[in-house]
Amino acid sequence: MPQQRKSWVLGLGIVGIFATLVWWAGINPLAAPSPQGQAARPHPSWLHTLPIVTVSNHDDMPIFRRRVGGGPLWQEEDYEKEHTEEAIDKLKELGVTVVIVHFYKGFGLEAEKEHREKGMKLAALVHKKGLKVGVYVGSTIAYETFLLEKPEAESWFVPDFLGKPVFYDGQTFRKRVYFMHPGYREYMRRVLKSAEDDFHADLIHFDNTSMQAQPPIFQHPLAIEQFREFLNNKYTANEREQRFGFSDMRYVLPPRWDRPLGAINDPLFQEWADFRCERLTAYYAEMEALLRQQNPDVAVETNPHMGISGHNTVWEEGVDYPRLLSHLDAVWTEEGDAAGVTDQGILVNRIRTFKMTNTLHNTLFVASGGEEGNTLQLAEALAFGRQCIGDVGGVLAGYDLPQDQRQYLKFFHRNFDYYRDVDNVADVAVLHSFATMAYNNDRPAVSTMLFEQSLIQDKVPFDIIFDDNLKDLSKYRVLALPDQECLTDEQMNLIRKFVSGGGGLVATEHTSLYTPWRLRRRNFGLKDLIGLDAPPWRGTYEPEAILKTTTHSKFGSGRVVYIPEVKPAIPKPSGEDMTSEYWKLPINWRELNDAVKWAAGGQLSLEVVAPATVAAEITEQKRNKTLMVHLVNYNVAKAPSVRGIVLNLRIANQQKVSKAFLLSPEDESSVPLAVTEKGGRAMIPIPLLRTYALAVIQAE
Repeated sequence: MPQQRKSWVLGLGIVGIFATLVWWAGINPLAAPSPQGQAARPHPSWLHTLPIVTVSNHDDMPIFRRRVGGGPLWQEEDYEKEHTEEAIDKLKELGVTVVIVHFYKGFGLEAEKEHREKGMKLAALVHKKGLKVGVYVGSTIAYETFLLEKPEAESWFVPDFLGKPVFYDGQTFRKRVYFMHPGYREYMRRVLKSAEDDFHADLIHFDNTSMQAQPPIFQHPLAIEQFREFLNNKYTANEREQRFGFSDMRYVLPPRWDRPLGAINDPLFQEWADFRCERLTAYYAEMEALLRQQNPDVAVETNPHMGISGHNTVWEEGVDYPRLLSHLDAVWTEEGDAAGVTDQGILVNRIRTFKMTNTLHNTLFVASGGEEGNTLQLAEALAFGRQCIGDVGGVLAGYDLPQDQRQYLKFFHRNFDYYRDVDNVADVAVLHSFATMAYNNDRPAVSTMLFEQSLIQDKVPFDIIFDDNLKDLSKYRVLALPDQECLTDEQMNLIRKFVSGGGGLVATEHTSLYTPWRLRRRNFGLKDLIGLDAPPWRGTYEPEAILKTTTHSKFGSGRVVYIPEVKPAIPKPSGEDMTSEYWKLPINWRELNDAVKWAAGGQLSLEVVAPATVAAEITEQKRNKTLMVHLVNYNVAKAPSVRGIVLNLRIANQQKVSKAFLLSPEDESSVPLAVTEKGGRAMIPIPLLRTYALAVIQAE
């Protein structure tokens, strides 16, 4: 069984036409996309120096508002106001630094010509005021006008799926296309050329990325042809026979499925999910390459919607974040999960998505202010994001942003130095292996999300990592494998190396019991670490038994804990997404966190005495020996203030604390903090936390 994917290219016929177009453009989007977890690559310089506060008016073009219907009579009056110098001056005074303007909605370059010319004037005005310009690029086609310009685009559209047309939600005039069609790609190159030539864009916002690679899209005839080529190039004939039982792919068709799935065992389903991820990545690799040729300092950003929120983005959307984000500078999330605590006591958050984008060296854009936001969401972005407080509303936000939100923007600008050039401090790495998370929507999804929820609510510093990150775990003291059932031999050897060298390991349930093709091993692949035999196999269609024994053991210089089950407080139905209504702390959350601390060999970098509804993040600036501890009160609606919080902080390299103080948007001045040092650790009481506070600890 191959351990690595082969690079592949398309075949002949219609794909040959596309290859000619690509050659003409001077790029090769069909080369193998960048691997998962690649090293940080240079991003546009302004992303590292600018406090990012965004607004947009990308949906305000009259052609769209008229066609979609249901708008107010004053919509076009507001549209005119948005293009005035007064509006941009007010945005600048508010603290906005990036304005995403309307540019291309999919009605066609000819149909949108008047709006585009107005947008160009707006972009010039934004630049004149010293702000950055982003432009909106849609992924649908409003066929009623587009076909007047490009009648041949009819062949780009996705055919009906299971008897239903494929369009954007309830807007039937916005058809979906197969984004790998050569005609569509050529047209989008024209669009992007205008973005740089005419708008001089600093950022490109590609919308609705997740919808581009949903299952119905790949029923297009060209997609079927490319899928067969993908299988032929990924595997040799012998490997295809081992994978499917036969080697000739000429009559293979992608699956059609409209029901929730639990475990995904069908090899064709697995390969189809991987293929969709490869194609979406290849598309944005091409878009990135084209844009970099035009402007090396342009930021490329997409909207895959769901982040890490319990959805199987690989299966549902063709989104594999490590691959996709290797060609991006920023990513948007519309996952929902507005910060807070539900009546059932569930702490809802977007912390996982922030951690994912930090691991993958991207900036996360999220709606945090304006009518859809509040100070708690702004606080979450400050604590867990990187140099970006988020989108604070439509382009008219400067007229009516609430005063408490304005205070947060002023605080962000005033204290921006504490939010730039930072690295997070993490003791624990939680693995999301591709095959595990893509091919099983049930126990691995439940265990992983709840393990992370336990870490979040116990304030344990952790990162989310992916397959390639296993090659360098030197940052971490503990590797967590919550039911990471599908691991390769190479991955297991890397895990053994980490543990034998002194690292800690916490594994649960069926970790390492399956291959990346989700074939069951006779025993745990990591039996030598786990120290137990796997339960007897019950057959493909029966659930795996759960062991009853917890073990603590040594392996080389490291420590290993095996826990047989992460026990959910609210069971999730099979096949359903592991979304926030199921995130209540697991029944055995204390056992999970005690295991992490034991595997780490004692105390962690940060321990916090605080309610379980307070979350914490620790970051550092090595250049000036400064640690920052961010505190967020997710239960602020019911507990407007929290007292009695104590930080227990490890101070590295025998350093001493020279200064510690507390900053908050709710307080104009900094508050000195008392520090008691003993045995390389600092005890720091926090006098008061309302919504958000930042403790700054400077070492000598």
